[in-house]
Amino acid sequence: MFNIYNPNTSTTSSEVPCSSDFCRQPGQCSSQGTCEYRVKYIDNDTSSGILVEDVLHLITDDDQAKPVNANITFGCGQVETGSSSDGGVPNGLFGLGMDNISVPSILAKKNLTSNSFSMCFGADAVGRISFGDKGSSDQGKTPFNTGKYPTYNVSITQVNVGGKVQNLEFSAIFDSGTSFTYLNDPAYTHISESFNKRASARRNTSNPDLLFEYCYNLRANQTNVTYPVVNLTMQGGDTFYVNNPIVVLINEQGEAVIYCLAIIKSDDVNIIGREFLYTINLLVRTCFFID
Repeated sequence: MFNIYNPNTSTTSSEVPCSSDFCRQPGQCSSQGTCEYRVKYIDNDTSSGILVEDVLHLITDDDQAKPVNANITFGCGQVETGSSSDGGVPNGLFGLGMDNISVPSILAKKNLTSNSFSMCFGADAVGRISFGDKGSSDQGKTPFNTGKYPTYNVSITQVNVGGKVQNLEFSAIFDSGTSFTYLNDPAYTHISESFNKRASARRNTSNPDLLFEYCYNLRANQTNVTYPVVNLTMQGGDTFYVNNPIVVLINEQGEAVIYCLAIIKSDDVNIIGREFLYTINLLVRTCFFID
């Protein structure tokens, strides 16, 4: 278990001043002269606090395993709200986006790594990040859609639910900071209804407090959960295998009682969240993915 980061106990920590190039947004400079940040995710989780600079301790991913120390800028959280605030976002904001303030951009600017990174979430939700990873020839790939606000936006051309392939074009943003996947129509309705048609378990419609629309009852003492496969064909033709499209709900006795398709209907942008990324090694800056 890692300790909560506290800048007051770090001898190398410093607050980012208002004069920094990283503090250029309107209203970002506080009356105390510190540079503030606030982010809100589509699932309504929020993190706000101040930007700080400190030393990130890394090791090279080779036989030598040399230590590498780099000054990076990140958000030190002071107020966290939302469903993940008890464990999902306790420390603030560790930027992995395309902006200059992100950690991959800072490391590349210092010539410590190439401007890319990969991340992999295991089935137990424990993951790793590899900065400078350039991928491998056996990984699937798809281009990013570039726009005014750079995000990890990709295009999907087909969906495969339970072995039935359907042409369905839409774009979505990869976002590991969002727990679940949010889709608007027609993608949400098509995937959800196709999944429901092929699900063998009885659908649960009696619990209005469930976060997800499509949930299914499990039998008493059931240990194996079978569900329809969900895969996405990306622009360029490679397949993104969604190995974990469901969430299993546990009762107070620790028993699995319900599983749900981990997709939430969105009235905003499409987000491919962390749940869909489990057991996937995702290389970003140039989007590669592999089981």
